[in-house]
Amino acid sequence: MVWDRGGKNQSSLPSHVQETAPDSADSGHARLNELGYKQELKRDLSVLSNFAFSFSIISVLTGVTTLYNTGLNYGGPVSFVYGWLISGCFTLLVGYSMAEICSSYPTSGGLYYWSAKLAGPDWAPFASWITGWFNIVGQWAVTTSVDYSLAQLITVIILLSTGGKHGGGYEPSKYVVIAFHGGILLVHAILNSLPISWLSFFGQLAAAWNVLGVFVLMILIPLVATEKASPKFVFTHFNTDNGEGIGSRLYIFVLGLLMSQYTLTGYDASAHMTEETKNADKNGPKGIISSIGISIIVGWGYILGITFAVTNIPNLLSPDNDAGGYAIAEIFYQAFKNRFGSGVGGIICLGIVAVAIFFCGMSSITSNSRMAYAFSRDGAMPFSAFWHKVNKQEVPINAVWMSAAIAFCMALTSLGSLVAFQAMVSIATIGLYIAYALPIFFRVTLARKSFTPGPFNLGRYSVVVGWIAVLWVATISVLFSLPVAYPITKETLNYTPVAVGGLLILTVSSWILSARHWFRGPVTNINSSS
Repeated sequence: MVWDRGGKNQSSLPSHVQETAPDSADSGHARLNELGYKQELKRDLSVLSNFAFSFSIISVLTGVTTLYNTGLNYGGPVSFVYGWLISGCFTLLVGYSMAEICSSYPTSGGLYYWSAKLAGPDWAPFASWITGWFNIVGQWAVTTSVDYSLAQLITVIILLSTGGKHGGGYEPSKYVVIAFHGGILLVHAILNSLPISWLSFFGQLAAAWNVLGVFVLMILIPLVATEKASPKFVFTHFNTDNGEGIGSRLYIFVLGLLMSQYTLTGYDASAHMTEETKNADKNGPKGIISSIGISIIVGWGYILGITFAVTNIPNLLSPDNDAGGYAIAEIFYQAFKNRFGSGVGGIICLGIVAVAIFFCGMSSITSNSRMAYAFSRDGAMPFSAFWHKVNKQEVPINAVWMSAAIAFCMALTSLGSLVAFQAMVSIATIGLYIAYALPIFFRVTLARKSFTPGPFNLGRYSVVVGWIAVLWVATISVLFSLPVAYPITKETLNYTPVAVGGLLILTVSSWILSARHWFRGPVTNINSSS
């Protein structure tokens, strides 16, 4: 990797562009003007704040906690101890390729803007359209999944606080879960209506909470647990007894990768926040790479710490345990109950996780709204002029509330069928990674010779790293579309390819029937009158 100002286009700005850049010393601001955009959002984020948004969306405590059941069921300790490192290494390569492109094109549009610039004039509108819709729908699915997971965790906390399943504890209905989900989204929308300086503070607080929370829990839980797993169990035990009719250990292992890969998403937030980040052509890439790298380290520590408290996998996965089958909640609760005769300490630990998930959802709305702001700025969304508006605090307020409303509507599918809801949420992983891979693919093919790198670039390794990233995304897209249980019935069918394929059909159809006649890709908004 190479940091080189000389790699960036240093052509002087036209006079009318210079007039729109009062902070000419900021390289990100100047680069935004070079790309043809006015500075409309407040550029007030430091590199730490930019990192914090992506780190809090990745949120190790959120992904690992909510999908620990999946990891236990498909392979157990071996699956997530080693699967985390495998997914982490390949994700870091995806992040490196994205960071290189971000350095050259530091705009809120992020991925779809990159695709437009890298696909060439003939393919730019279509490439931008497909990438943009996969990105924004994937982001909405992430917000839906995160806040719905928080709502579910709150119901588990209520269950344990009222005596647990064996003690007559209260189990809220699916309608209560949806009500919690709506309330959480409402609070997130209100917080995201605040000036960016406030969001910057909350973002840094979220990052600190995630790091400290991980270290507290990974040390405290195995320390409190009266029964501990041996190192041999943690590093070598492979759970094949998943009750899903799958015999192949390799098949089980790759299905277990879902926990790791789902967690390691959302770092495109650093790209979407670049128009609000100081020196974004340098600090945006730093935010992407550092958020992934630090998440890999602290996440592996969290997984190890919690797994040392695992001694009975069937009990953790049983819907009849005190936590109603929520594995990590049962681990926390029983660790304190067996040690002190009360599970209150475990409930407090779940509260630490709940706060981390809350911050994750808050930052996800922030990223959603900036993507919607940029996409509507280029006229790609219905009623674009409305979603593109910013208020006096330079916040895209309408895009904020739209993102929260859509995340609420997407969760309503859970009232009809959890299978349908899970299929829709699967877009959060596959849909987002397809959006990540498209501009990288264009970079290593159509723009292999024409791409002008920014201050951060991979030098001679750029194309090799890019191809590995693209092939990894193609691989996980296939793996996560495989059946997860046999025999295959309407209850056990993996609806991921249906959901992702449906999104592809909708975006391509809308392009053919309508958008190709009017959508031209990113539209600059600096003109001679500016």
